[in-house]
Amino acid sequence: MIRKGFKMKLYPGMEAEYEKRHNELWPEMQDMIHEYGGRNYTIFLDRETLILYGYIEIEDVGKWDESEETTINRKWWDFMADIMETNLDNSPVSVDLQEVFHLD
Repeated sequence: MIRKGFKMKLYPGMEAEYEKRHNELWPEMQDMIHEYGGRNYTIFLDRETLILYGYIEIEDVGKWDESEETTINRKWWDFMADIMETNLDNSPVSVDLQEVFHLD
């Protein structure tokens, strides 16, 4: 497995809505994440800065990157665009984080 860390940012006042939407994650979105090799997916929120820190384990970077083009993923991006920073295509502004330590 490949460990992937990244950060994104919420708009002010959207903390509860972000959590709600993820607690109600569409089954099709869950299936797509697993189909494209994603496992052990966790997102943390720093309430002071509104920065979201994501962690996911993926099987293959190329396969995972292909998930961005799926219809369900694009639909999810559109659904989330009103509560977080996004790019012009509604993908979340996401910055990869460098792993500097890991312990099993």
